[in-house]
Amino acid sequence: MTMKSVDLPHLRSVVLAGHAGAGKTTLAEQLLFRAGAVSRLGRVEEGTAHLDFEPEEQKRTQSLSLAVATFEREGYRITIIDTPGYPDFVAEMVEGFHAADAALFVMDASAGVEAGLEKAVALGRSTKTAACFVINRCDRENADPTAALEALRAEFGNKIAPLHLAIGKGESFSGYVDLVHRKAWRFDGGKETEIPVPADLEAEIATRRDQLLEAAAEADDDVLTKYLEGEEISDQELDACLHKGVRESILAPVLVASASKGIGLNALLDALVRYLPSPDEEGPYTALDQSGAEVEVRADPSGPLLVRVFKTAADPFVGRLTYVRVLSGTLRSQSHVWNTSRNEDERIGQLLLMHGKEQEPIGELGAGEIGAVAKLAVTETGDTLGTRDRPLTLPPIEFPTPTLTLAIEPQSKGDLDKMGPALQRMAEEEPTARVERSETGEQVLVTMGEAHTAVIIERLKRKFGAAITTRVPKVPYRETIRGKTQVHGRYKKQTGGHGMFGDVWLELEPNPGGGIEFAEKVVGGAVPKQYFPGVEKGIRETAADGVVAGFPLSDFKATLYDGSFHNVDSNELSFKIAASMALKDGVQQAKPVLLEPIMSVEIRIPDAYMGEVNRDLNGRRGRVLGMDSRDGTQVITAHVPQAELFTYAIDLRSLTGGRGTFSATLDHYEEVPSHLAEKVIAEHRKEAEAGAH
Repeated sequence: MTMKSVDLPHLRSVVLAGHAGAGKTTLAEQLLFRAGAVSRLGRVEEGTAHLDFEPEEQKRTQSLSLAVATFEREGYRITIIDTPGYPDFVAEMVEGFHAADAALFVMDASAGVEAGLEKAVALGRSTKTAACFVINRCDRENADPTAALEALRAEFGNKIAPLHLAIGKGESFSGYVDLVHRKAWRFDGGKETEIPVPADLEAEIATRRDQLLEAAAEADDDVLTKYLEGEEISDQELDACLHKGVRESILAPVLVASASKGIGLNALLDALVRYLPSPDEEGPYTALDQSGAEVEVRADPSGPLLVRVFKTAADPFVGRLTYVRVLSGTLRSQSHVWNTSRNEDERIGQLLLMHGKEQEPIGELGAGEIGAVAKLAVTETGDTLGTRDRPLTLPPIEFPTPTLTLAIEPQSKGDLDKMGPALQRMAEEEPTARVERSETGEQVLVTMGEAHTAVIIERLKRKFGAAITTRVPKVPYRETIRGKTQVHGRYKKQTGGHGMFGDVWLELEPNPGGGIEFAEKVVGGAVPKQYFPGVEKGIRETAADGVVAGFPLSDFKATLYDGSFHNVDSNELSFKIAASMALKDGVQQAKPVLLEPIMSVEIRIPDAYMGEVNRDLNGRRGRVLGMDSRDGTQVITAHVPQAELFTYAIDLRSLTGGRGTFSATLDHYEEVPSHLAEKVIAEHRKEAEAGAH
């Protein structure tokens, strides 16, 4: 299938978003099949979907990555961006919203407004994306399209405008009434046929059409006046209001469908073309010029080149595959562009139109078009491509912060060499995953959740041959002292020739928040000055390794106040060893305690979950500092020990039905309760003994 070029008014780009399992991919597959873009109908549950082509997706029978498919229908070019609904893969949805002009929110007719749909709508609002809703799976057992519509209106308000009224529900769902044109359609044997409007639906049709008129009239003052005065509004006026209302986010129309049975899909395609904005109706886009001043750019194939990179996929064979949306200008194959985010030249090879896994070479991508290019050298997700003589930069894409932290290590020595490069390649395509070195020296992987971690590990092995294992990270405890003591350290070793001799008296005392402080007040040269650095080194190196439980010792002051030396046998190393011995003995006498990191946590949840989340925080030794209402959600701020937070990303999702999010930053260190400290110290001794054997 070779795509012909089309003008801006005939382009549409739509991101499919909603809760996992609402049928987004099945819907997209049906649209592709109906448009003749694919020769066979792919099925998610059989692992044959064109848009779920990654092995991990086929194994789990669910979307894990964004997929792009472009097709043509009656002179229009429509690009669909199918996104996962599972919260771990929210980055893919964020990328989709930054590429498309409009959103199609997909809802399961039997499930109500689920967390994934709420998140998708919130993202749509924050990006000011024009939107329609489709109530899908209307043929399912327990499906109730009317109840689903009411749930949408209850959750999102009267901007939700019914475009269709379902005929039947569950297994009896057979078609719909078009409320704009007051026509009814029944689906039978693979065909949609116009039928008389069912008489038993007349009352509800009047109610729902009035809801549609009320929402649509807001888009035009003259039509609103007619509506308020009870005058007749023509189908043409209503159609114009719907297009303007959707484009300006005044309303969001709702359609009904069964993607698996193909019911309502022709009407959905018509609505995508009729009501959703074309690129020339969007914008203008705001970019920054070299001086940092804002510049407005409109979609225009002959305008300045402005390209957003919205996704990067790492492929072991093709290399890096970069997905792009051209906002202005024309991007050509075999050309050079300027990466304005990195101030580097980038060579564009063959441009591609994406049809799921299939790729179609194309000579150029004009304003409003979406495609991909392989093997870019420096470009990453969120970058802007333009020209060197007129460099414009778009704001970066903002992604949620990952919160599930796991320590990682190679499964075998053979995996050790592969692990570093594999993690680096993984980071290119995973904007919500990070690899860091923790304070305990462990390499840690920070992700959005369990499923995200599992998929990353599978891909690292499949794509790059690196097998890694995960475990709960170590808590970066610290040690300190609460008491004051004076301690003697003496090191004497006699061998043939020169021996070794160092002798120190140290005073140890707490130094809260002051780190390690070394001082000396030696009188009369009892310890010569040239040995002071050795004493300090012995103290600092021993403190770094810990004394009580192998964790760094900090927040203490050590003062060298006396000692003795030998003219021949004393040297810096002898005094370093003597100081180390003194510190080890002295800490045990100075009321040693274990400190743990306390995190400042901000948790965002709906009102309904306040009680459960607060109870759970108490169980985690958390202290709630405050509660605030912000943007319709409750925000709890608390101090929680880091040891209690490693699995919080999983637990909070479970507690709140996927609606809660949190962020955590290190605030301070506090003493570990004695019963827990004893366990930590015992574990350290056990590990030390095992290591010794």
